[in-house]
Amino acid sequence: MKTALEVLGSLVIIASLLTLVKSTYWWIRALDFPRVQVAVLGFLTLGLYEWLVGFDSLSQKLFAGLIGLAIMNELVHVYQFTPLAKVQALRSRIKAPKNSFGFMISNVRMSNKKYPKFLEVVRETDPDMLLINEPDHGWANAISELDKRYPYCIKEPLENTYGMMFFSKFKLINTEVRYLVEEGIPSFYMQVVLPTGKIFDLFTVHPQPPHLNKDTDTREAELLMVAKMAKNSPHPSIVAGDLNDVAWSYTTNLFRKISGLLDPRIGRGFFNTYNAHIPFFRYSLDHVFYDPAFRLIRIKTLRFFGSDHFPIFIRLNYEPQEAEEHDVPEPNQEEKEDAHELLHNPVVEKPPQVENSTSASVNSKS
Repeated sequence: MKTALEVLGSLVIIASLLTLVKSTYWWIRALDFPRVQVAVLGFLTLGLYEWLVGFDSLSQKLFAGLIGLAIMNELVHVYQFTPLAKVQALRSRIKAPKNSFGFMISNVRMSNKKYPKFLEVVRETDPDMLLINEPDHGWANAISELDKRYPYCIKEPLENTYGMMFFSKFKLINTEVRYLVEEGIPSFYMQVVLPTGKIFDLFTVHPQPPHLNKDTDTREAELLMVAKMAKNSPHPSIVAGDLNDVAWSYTTNLFRKISGLLDPRIGRGFFNTYNAHIPFFRYSLDHVFYDPAFRLIRIKTLRFFGSDHFPIFIRLNYEPQEAEEHDVPEPNQEEKEDAHELLHNPVVEKPPQVENSTSASVNSKS
């Protein structure tokens, strides 16, 4: 048992320390995900070791100290997504907001065929805007009734698990289907017109996750490209989707600082959406980041409908007059250099590909 605990403790130490390395190797970046789980294993290892073995010798004390440092490293990263931290995105104080809207994001999982259960969740939630990740043509056909509920939509169903569909009750203009970094991995850009005539930019993304023989160069590059677009836009921006990255990773934090967008989970909770099938291994993979011109009304995860992701719902209000009250994230010089290096990596450096709205399936009814 002593040997087994020492091996487990060593794995905890190594897993935590490797995340400090700024690398896009998939096996390093994958360790960004289970920080809570690694911390829990570290606590269990310390407790069992003290109970069964003790920390009498100098080497045992050193072993305990290293595990303690590993646990602290994990907790420091996830701390800001607990109610103990200061809230970043402020709540709306307007009782009857005129520029509010509900936005639902859902990775439906292409192999999941429980179409009626998904439609039930949509009907119950009744979002003004709906983003669907991973739809294939089977999904597009099965949920075609949404065309009656939503007069505006963009559809790019694919058979590679990276299809994307967007539905809106609000008018969409300047819509584009973009392949920014990789073939077969689309993202959407559009401008949303609120009922009062106010306009904001919306970017939806779904880059590839780290996995065997797939490093994260392209994921980082795509997210940072979108971050710069959002930052440079003359309109308030929202970025949403399955980022295949956790809220507490260096990449996601770098994205927030480069874009200047807010994360409503900071100071509120994890709002984990994946994996819906395995309670112990759940992470915040589905995200909504938005300009300080918006105020939060509510955010919540929705019920299980068969996918490996829970849907997430957020309601925002456009309140530009209150934007300065937010503490907007900004990058330091080192972070600016890191972003520049990731954007100009030879592995991912290529001109963006944009499809005109007419080349994708786009509906626009008046």
